[in-house]
Amino acid sequence: MDINYVGENLLPGKIGQFFVVLSFGAALFSFISYFFATKSPEEKGWKTMGRIGFMINALSVVTIGTLLFYMIYNHMFEYYYVWSHSDTSLPTHYIISSFWEGQEGSFWLWMFWQVVIGTVLLFRAKSWEPPVMTFVMLCQTFLGSMLLGVEILGSRIGSSPFILLREAMDAPIFKDPNYLSMIDGKGLNALLQNYWMVIHPPTLFLGFASMIVPFAYAAAGLWKRQYKEWLKPGLPWALFAL
Repeated sequence: MDINYVGENLLPGKIGQFFVVLSFGAALFSFISYFFATKSPEEKGWKTMGRIGFMINALSVVTIGTLLFYMIYNHMFEYYYVWSHSDTSLPTHYIISSFWEGQEGSFWLWMFWQVVIGTVLLFRAKSWEPPVMTFVMLCQTFLGSMLLGVEILGSRIGSSPFILLREAMDAPIFKDPNYLSMIDGKGLNALLQNYWMVIHPPTLFLGFASMIVPFAYAAAGLWKRQYKEWLKPGLPWALFAL
């Protein structure tokens, strides 16, 4: 029996899930394009398509984060992630902390910093751009798959932050069309209710994301058989990540 639930705002979740899929597809497209740009440097179109895929991925990642924060800030407890990590009593700085308390928010934060780093590489990597971005976008593809939340051959890949509470849980309360008026969120873990949690995870994940760059340069050097040339552009990124 279909139930017409009162007060649910499903549009942000539908848009968000669309951009989750788009971010994954764009990252995969960019990875493949940069791979062929490295294999066939004389064909300039591959590099252009790699950049287009990266920019679509970047736009998608920013949109996902914007929608997720909008949902948390407006206490949309019809979404499982919002219900699991926030409540109506949290001040704004703890609402920010609740954004990345869960696995999905943490993966998003990692993807966001890789977008920022990838943007820098687009302007600074020069001839190293295709091979280095191949590995960066391969990593971005794997991270993007962690937010898909789709089932393939009976196995679930990733966990979407846009899944509905009534889809994630089976409880009698969901028989009531007005269930949203009866619930509040679980709230932020008491151990995380510290102002340092507002700045510590973004700083930590910036370090995580930055480590892809020296690895990408080293892997690109092996791939292109330029065993020493990668050191000059790659090692400063290692120092930055530390």
